[in-house]
Parts: sequence; C-alpha cells; structure tokens
Amino acid sequence: MTELKIRTAHIQVPNGDLEIASYLAQPVEENLFPAVVVIQEIFGVNAHIREVTEKFAKEGYVAIAPSIYQRQAPGFEVGYTEENVKLGRKYKEQTKASELLSDIQATINYLKTLPTVKADKFGCIGFCFGGHVSYLAATLPEIQATASFYGAGIATGTPGGGEPTITLTPKISGTIYCFFGTEDPLIPIEQVDQIEAELQKHQIKHQVFRYQADHGFFCDHRSSYNAEATADAWVKTKQLFGQEL
Repeated sequence: MTELKIRTAHIQVPNGDLEIASYLAQPVEENLFPAVVVIQEIFGVNAHIREVTEKFAKEGYVAIAPSIYQRQAPGFEVGYTEENVKLGRKYKEQTKASELLSDIQATINYLKTLPTVKADKFGCIGFCFGGHVSYLAATLPEIQATASFYGAGIATGTPGGGEPTITLTPKISGTIYCFFGTEDPLIPIEQVDQIEAELQKHQIKHQVFRYQADHGFFCDHRSSYNAEATADAWVKTKQLFGQEL
C-alpha cells in the first residue's frame, strides 16, 4: 500500500474544565477513516510518539496522541536520559486510572466530531506506561482493537492504587494484542504468562507476542531499539487494526 499524504496539528481536546494538549495526524484526502488513540511512554508526547501517530495516518487512520500527563505537567516532553526517566516516573506516579480513562474517553468523543472519522469503533495503542494505560483503555466499550506494548505493572498494580489492572480483563470487549520483550527487566516473564492466562480464562480475543528484546524495543530513539522485533510487531499491529476497525 502506498503511504497516504497526511496533515498534522497540535489541538486541544476538551474534558470538562481540562484542555488536553494532543497531536493529531490524518490523511489529507477527504474520506472516512478508522481512528486510533496513541498513548505515550513516560516521556510525554515526544518525537517518537508523534512519529508513530504520523505512521498510522500514512496507513489510512485518523490518529491522535493525547497528553496523559496534562493534569500533572502540561507540555511535558523529554528524551531518554536517566534524569528524564526519573521525571517521567514521578509524573506517572501521580496519575489515576479513573482520570486516564476519562481523558481517553474524551479523546474518543473528540474524534467522533471529526468529519473524516468512522465513529463506530476505535483502536488504541500504547507503549511503556502507555502499554499499561492501553490495557486499561481496552475496557472502554468503543475500543475494539488494542495493541499494548511492554506495559509494566499490569499484573501487579494500577495507576493511583487499587486492584491491579489485570483484574479488569473481563471488561475487555474487543481484541487485544500484547507485545513483550523477554529481556525486559521491568516485566518478569511470569507476569507476561499471568496476563496471557487471564486473557485465556475470560475468553478475550487476544494474542501475546514475545520477542528476544529489551524494554522499549519499538522506539528507534532509544538504545534498546530492536529493528527486527519492531518490524514484526508493526505488521501484526496493522493486521489487528485492519481486521477489527
């Protein structure tokens, strides 16, 4: 498929009194397209996340990356130094699952207002902390395809505290693909197995993919980037959204 020409914009998504800074990418041509919400790593809606958002638009999606740290640190965007990691984790610890779900639902509601969006079902993809958040987002009724990349803590906790996110697995109504690296120090293989077992137990449509790769393997701005794993995961992600949206 030939890549489509796209246009991008920095926009604000309303959620009550909150304005969520978001990056929007969509094909230039006038048509109806499925829509995908892209969830950031702990590093904000930075160059990598914008590039992923644009990548989807070139494939024929309306893609949007909302700032999930809007409540904690408006405009937050950093690279990958140790100091950046500490700062990103600090803001992550201040998030709450209920607020994250509210902001993602507001993003979906915004997408429905766009004349180019097929407004019946939506996709979601997330990386790092966003991989965890996308697992949460999969419980929203309108999310019918989710790609969760190396989301740490799904089996052991949830943003803001409470029962682990894995306990919400029965609420997933669509299809979810989970991508993990077997060399990831943040996600023990036992937790990956636990997630897969829970998805099977509740008969959620899913696939769990394991790559001989480190945390962050999809990001070509990081030293942990793994080109082979990324290429395969991207093919599988496109298949997922192509089938479900």
